[in-house]
Amino acid sequence: MGEHYFTQEPQSKHELIQFHVTLHGEEFVFQTDAGVFSKSGIDLGTRLLIDSLPVTPGQRVLDIGCGYGPIGITAARLVTSTGFVDMIDINERAVNLAKTNLALNKITNAEVWQSDGFESVVHLYDWIISNPPIRAGKRVVYPMIEQSFVYCKTGGGLMLVIRTKQGAKSMENKMQQVFKNVQIVNIKGGYRVLVSIKIE
Repeated sequence: MGEHYFTQEPQSKHELIQFHVTLHGEEFVFQTDAGVFSKSGIDLGTRLLIDSLPVTPGQRVLDIGCGYGPIGITAARLVTSTGFVDMIDINERAVNLAKTNLALNKITNAEVWQSDGFESVVHLYDWIISNPPIRAGKRVVYPMIEQSFVYCKTGGGLMLVIRTKQGAKSMENKMQQVFKNVQIVNIKGGYRVLVSIKIE
């Protein structure tokens, strides 16, 4: 069985790949490697989340579990130079790739660093976005939902994507419990994009 991407220091042999892709109407180039999520291209869930991004110029955004960076880097383009995106991941290799991809795409309004969940997060955000590591289990993902409420600005929100068959209903219930609201904003290819807004 291959090494899981939810690993602090992947040991798998390097297999560097570079590809070009259009996301949210913008052209990007990404470098990926073994030991990170969806190394061969943008997976359907991530693409659906990116297509659904509600971020606007001037906002501050957190991409938690950023991988090699497609969500956060797209968000950085959308918030423009007046906004900023923080990108975090537990996976050291993913963080290094995301730093490379920031440079490859000439993104200057974003920063990426290694963090186990919210342990080194200090800001409040207009949006927290994630394609969460569902296979890591509820003990990892549910605290992310709870902490997202803490680190959202009032009026800010949490947006994530989940495969319908991998616990979408229980994720909806958890987001409803924590935020007191949840909405399905997009459905495609067996994935759902869920949004909760911090209203208090």
